[in-house]
Amino acid sequence: MTTPPTTIPTPKGTPRRAAIASFFGSAVEYYDFFVFGSAAALIFPHVFFPDADANAQVMSFATFGFAYIARPIGAVILGHFGDRVGRQRVLMFTLVLMGGSTFLIGCLPDFATIGWAAPALLVLCRLMQGLSAAGEQAGASSMTLEHSPDHRRAFFTSWTLSGTQGGQILAALIFIPITQLPDDIKYSFGWRIPFWLSAVVVVVAFFIRRSLTEPPTFVEARQSNTIARLPFLVLFRDHWADVLRVICCAFIAAVSTVFGSLAITYGKGVGMEESVTLWLVVVANCVALITQPLFGMLADRIGRKPVFIYGAVASAALMPFYILSMGPGSGVATFLLAIAVFSCGYAAANAVWPSFYAEMFSARVRFSGLAVGTQLGFLMAGFAPMIVTAMGGTGDNGWVVICIFTAVICLVATVSALTARETFRVPTAALGRDGENLAGEKDAVLASASVS
Repeated sequence: MTTPPTTIPTPKGTPRRAAIASFFGSAVEYYDFFVFGSAAALIFPHVFFPDADANAQVMSFATFGFAYIARPIGAVILGHFGDRVGRQRVLMFTLVLMGGSTFLIGCLPDFATIGWAAPALLVLCRLMQGLSAAGEQAGASSMTLEHSPDHRRAFFTSWTLSGTQGGQILAALIFIPITQLPDDIKYSFGWRIPFWLSAVVVVVAFFIRRSLTEPPTFVEARQSNTIARLPFLVLFRDHWADVLRVICCAFIAAVSTVFGSLAITYGKGVGMEESVTLWLVVVANCVALITQPLFGMLADRIGRKPVFIYGAVASAALMPFYILSMGPGSGVATFLLAIAVFSCGYAAANAVWPSFYAEMFSARVRFSGLAVGTQLGFLMAGFAPMIVTAMGGTGDNGWVVICIFTAVICLVATVSALTARETFRVPTAALGRDGENLAGEKDAVLASASVS
């Protein structure tokens, strides 16, 4: 086992700046990501496919899922450079890539103009979004955690996911007036406006993020020449069990796509207005902006595992009540249940996973471990709408399919979390080091030789 290097003091205020930069960066990234999700549910079946029927809806959700195919590939590539070159540089790249690909989606011709080339180009842009998203949360979480004091890591890293909620809120708010437009405007150029607006928010986030410095743990590794030469190989040599654990825990993210994309389609099918389904997403995410930092604070006091497991169990238990409350004239009860299942249930696991997963790995492979593990697990989240729709989840008695699916993924996440180590009392410098063996010294020598 290698000896932890002497800790470089973190400048005062840096944890807060890191959390703010992560919040705004994630908000921009996931504004772009969730704009696509809303459009896949409400717009793309009419614009990019020949017939706006059930098959078009399935194909539209499939384009949503394609990003999750690219994300594991992006995780390996961006994880390597995040652990070798630096967290901050990779995060700047992901920001520009996401913004550019999202803007291009708004410029694509429709099916009536170029036929099947239209959805093909849509998929290509979506793959670029997936490559970008693969590094965003892993990089932001790693950098924020490494800038944070030991006793407040869960709180500060929870702001990365609060940024994700902020992006989802903004995406839904932008789409609410779009759904009210006449069809000829909505399906011609109206739907393009949210995608074009990404250029503005990317510029804002770019200037916020570029001033952030690399975290002390990465600086220490670079100064001592202990950066892993091939982080991916070190990761699967010393931390393969943790990678597998993160993959299974990350299934919990499918609750978000069920809530934010699939439930929109289901609600519309049972007679709810499109704008009402989007307002459910907005309200629940707004409340989550408050509850997630609180869950992060709780995890700093009692541990990551109990808070994460509570979030998974609560999501499965509350989802049936939420889905069954949907229908024509749905009122206060539906909004309260949306808050219960998402803001008071799922938000617990969502707030804690950045610290819970990241603390399983050492600084040498943290970016790679977090990126690869989550992106493989997020495949379930990406294809959840398509899978459940294909199984009849948006048809008659579809609520049964939705709730069973949610229960299964939450069970997998819960069982996996139960096998994890509790790390909330472990100093940052010691995280993940019990999984590394003496072969790590060889990597340090190789890295030193390559630098010299």
